[in-house]
Amino acid sequence: MSTLISHFNQVKYYIIFSFLVLFISSSIRHILFNSHGFDLGIFDNGIYLISQGKTPYVSFLKFHILGDHAAWILYLIAPLYFILPSIYWLFIIQAFALSIALIPIWHLGKSMNLSDAKTKTVCLIYILYPLIFNVNLFDFHPEVIAVPLLFFALLSVQLNKLFWFIISIILILGCKAVLALTILMMGIWLMIFNSHKIYGFIAIFSGILWFIIATQIIIPTFSGEEAAAVSRYAFLGDSVTEIILNLFLQPQIILSHLFTLANLEYLFLLFIPVIPVLAWQKFTYLIPSLPTFFLNLITEYQPQKDLVHQYSLPIIPFLILTIIASLAYDKTLLNSSIKIRIWSIITFLALAKYIYFFPNNLYLKNLHTWKASNLAISQINSKNSVFTSPQYAPHLTHRETIELAIDNINYDQINNYDYILLNLDNPTGYSSQEDIQKLINFLNNKDDFNLTFVQEQIFLFTKSHNNI
Repeated sequence: MSTLISHFNQVKYYIIFSFLVLFISSSIRHILFNSHGFDLGIFDNGIYLISQGKTPYVSFLKFHILGDHAAWILYLIAPLYFILPSIYWLFIIQAFALSIALIPIWHLGKSMNLSDAKTKTVCLIYILYPLIFNVNLFDFHPEVIAVPLLFFALLSVQLNKLFWFIISIILILGCKAVLALTILMMGIWLMIFNSHKIYGFIAIFSGILWFIIATQIIIPTFSGEEAAAVSRYAFLGDSVTEIILNLFLQPQIILSHLFTLANLEYLFLLFIPVIPVLAWQKFTYLIPSLPTFFLNLITEYQPQKDLVHQYSLPIIPFLILTIIASLAYDKTLLNSSIKIRIWSIITFLALAKYIYFFPNNLYLKNLHTWKASNLAISQINSKNSVFTSPQYAPHLTHRETIELAIDNINYDQINNYDYILLNLDNPTGYSSQEDIQKLINFLNNKDDFNLTFVQEQIFLFTKSHNNI
């Protein structure tokens, strides 16, 4: 513990700076109505319901929150909502998780005999890696919590702390079912390349066991269907089992999906921020991240091939470890701390999405309707059911029933809601303005709904019998 405190003191200003930047950025994005029901609203609604002692059935998913990714870590977050039910807990947790990873990064750097200057440079590489900033802006995802835990698991191996390794593994597995594959491969890596047989066996066993439990029992039981990502690999089969079998039985299909221009671009984006500090002789440190690479490369789902979404997060700890080992090996293209830091700044400026906060860019496009949106939301009772646009959902998820006004609106279900809040100015891409206008026209002709607020193309309809 004293060692960790010592390492915290070495990087405390980096941690504080990182936390503040990440927390403030995600909070402003949310305040400006740029967060969404998918995925921030999903997790906030599920956690809120858990905190209230209710079944976390997310109404616009139409299944239990565990049916999403078997992320039981959400139950550990729920007690914070006892203190104050606020969505900002999720921004705090996410910013804290991404920032606190600097402590084990520092310790790992020093354990590989890097100088203080080089270790601080590695910390800056991590902070400035574009995915860290970008994924923090993209709502909330529990696998972000796994990032520092993976670092702590690696550190536990180096310090020969088996108990803390096991705790880290358990918590990582609770963040998302697919992380079981990362843990499995990390176990293989520990056994073969690091001679840590006990640690490796524990990781392999727990990874296989949890993958089976999560994908074959928990997710089907709580969602009534296969894991959500299965559809992204439909060319291999319709179930997790069928996909795994076809990976071995039909390898020719895999090859046709691996060698694409989209994958080349993805690998370029992933490695360009760090390529000058990687030595190919140390690429074995990337082995635990191979399942993530593989899943992202063979799918045609574009969000798994960028530096914006969360799908590449499990690669980060092993990429940073590879950087540390490469700098210790002293065979990198750039070795000067100053030059490395300049390169990291350049790639951050080129690839991070801070520009979304600039005038006339993505996050300020709703500014002219900001006041009207807040006024409309203030008129909605905190307990009643709501049918609303995706950008309003995270501001209204502390209730049992909330649905999203997106494609294929079911008009037969409209009477099930007490409030209908719509944004004709910006339907957010989930539905067209024509669809929203059609719904508004439909509601205007219904006797059981009253238009109680309209301003700047923001429409709030309230069910007539509500005594609000």
